[in-house]
Amino acid sequence: MPFKYNISHKGKTYKTESESEFVIGKNIGDTIKGEDINADLKGYELIITGASDNAGIPGFKGLEGSRYHRRLLTYGPGMHDRRKGIRLRKTNRGEEISQKTIQINTKLVKEGEKKFDDLLKPAEAAPEAAA
Repeated sequence: MPFKYNISHKGKTYKTESESEFVIGKNIGDTIKGEDINADLKGYELIITGASDNAGIPGFKGLEGSRYHRRLLTYGPGMHDRRKGIRLRKTNRGEEISQKTIQINTKLVKEGEKKFDDLLKPAEAAPEAAA
């Protein structure tokens, strides 16, 4: 199953998919090379900022392994209630990327040969045939 990558830079996001399993075993906060994901990203350096599995459960930095953890949270991934004093028990995954991870969020650290804005431009649409 392919990994879905979201690559963010200055408020813009480039989305791509990759079948490569090189990222399995890496943790949130680790640096990866762009060419391992996609040939268009040659020379890019990315940092993993987050992940989620097939059920949408987010990875939580600081929890070892890739298994589920039930934690009492006041902040962090999966915790959206901001009322004062609220603590809720939430399910999170560990920070390690595994086979069950579907989406990986990354942030651009170093730009490569192509400009990031060029990656965001959609491919030229083929001219439509007159009906």
